[in-house]
Amino acid sequence: MTNLSTPQSPSAPSSPVAPPPAAAGLRAGRSPLPVLMCGTFMIVLDFFIVNVALPSIQSRLHATAGATEWVVAGYGLTFAVFLITAGRLGDRYGRRKVFCAGLVLFVLASALCGLAPNAGVLVAARLAQGMGGALISPTVLAIIGVAYPGPARVRAITVYGMVMGLAAAGGQLLGGLAIALNPLDLGWRIVFLVNVPVGLVTLAFTRRQIAESRAAHGVALDLPGMALVTLALTALVLPLVNGTQLHWPTWTWVSLALVPVLACVLAGTAARAARRGGAPLLDPALFRSRALLAGLATQLAFWCGQASFFLVLALYLQLGLGLTALQAGLIFSVLAVSYLGASLRAPALTLRYGRSLITTGAVALAAGEGVLLLTAGLLHGDGAVAALWLLPGLIPAGAGMGLAITPLTTIVLAHVDPPRAGALAGTLSTMQQVGNAVGVAVTGVIFFGSVHAGYAWAFRLSMVQLAGLLLAVAVLSRLLPAKLARP
Repeated sequence: MTNLSTPQSPSAPSSPVAPPPAAAGLRAGRSPLPVLMCGTFMIVLDFFIVNVALPSIQSRLHATAGATEWVVAGYGLTFAVFLITAGRLGDRYGRRKVFCAGLVLFVLASALCGLAPNAGVLVAARLAQGMGGALISPTVLAIIGVAYPGPARVRAITVYGMVMGLAAAGGQLLGGLAIALNPLDLGWRIVFLVNVPVGLVTLAFTRRQIAESRAAHGVALDLPGMALVTLALTALVLPLVNGTQLHWPTWTWVSLALVPVLACVLAGTAARAARRGGAPLLDPALFRSRALLAGLATQLAFWCGQASFFLVLALYLQLGLGLTALQAGLIFSVLAVSYLGASLRAPALTLRYGRSLITTGAVALAAGEGVLLLTAGLLHGDGAVAALWLLPGLIPAGAGMGLAITPLTTIVLAHVDPPRAGALAGTLSTMQQVGNAVGVAVTGVIFFGSVHAGYAWAFRLSMVQLAGLLLAVAVLSRLLPAKLARP
């Protein structure tokens, strides 16, 4: 079992690590953490900052509902598909090299997003952004794992978690501020173009602050596995995002029917590769333990409701209640404060209550969405005053997120044998991104399919679906190990 004094994290390398020059770099005064956190902040922020810009994107680029969903879901889709493979690229070719490659791709894609002349170009650029984010994320975690030994690693991972929380919870507010300030009259484009100078500065300091590291032994790339994962996720997300506006033609149903077939082929391919001593993209051993399988299912179900919740709330606040991007961002800040307050307490509460904290967080988030459902049905009129009535629902929703996110990953990783911790951490991260992409697609079917009856009605139906999903998360969480493994 994992020792809690040095907890395994998503940074755990998936293979033996060569003696890390990064440690020597730390003794010489190198501090890679600020550079790594800049990369982390950007890639997490970009999933959420775009929400308050969506109404402007829709109107200025004449984007369809499907294109609007792809702006969010496409980023999560390519992020999910390339995440585990990116970690292996870092192990094989050098983590600093892959981190730099991710930054370059992310900056170029951000510039293309900001300059996009139409919705099609914007969606394509968002797909490229997701690939850049996938290259950055696992290398950040792996570099932390080799650069910071013992207690320093625990502190680094704590900072990492806080940065992720700030980026996710504060993204909407930062987006609203950027659009309200409107430098150079850029409008919605500023939420993407701001990545360019930040990314270039981060890139400039990378070589100076981060020492190169790689696995001691070469790590094979599972190209068939990567191709099958890409096909399966695309077959699932593509019809869900485009089906409603196309009135569900035959190809959408054929595509959905192919998903379980591709999943079975992927499982068979992974099993054969494992028997031959290979390194499949998804480790079959992770799916043989009920506790680990429950952890993956809980992770997937939980994250299916996160990006989609932020998306429909942003659209309801701006298109339903008529708020500006800044006003919507300020409403989101209540959610952010509640989230941060709960997440600060989550590590200590996890040690005491174990899986019960995940259950409590899921129920609190579901309750908050239930309050939002009722409040939206009672609101008459629009504007910022009406939006203030949503606060009693947003506070428990934010707290529920803060209570559930940290213990979900911690409990699952603490009950896996160390040799498999890296593989499980990568798979958990993949489940998060898959959940974000699929959740936006599924909730988008409900929201955009009913928006003709009004944004309030579409929002309320979405809250019913999301609250129900969270109750399923609460049930799944009871299958997890009851407590953290003790050292």
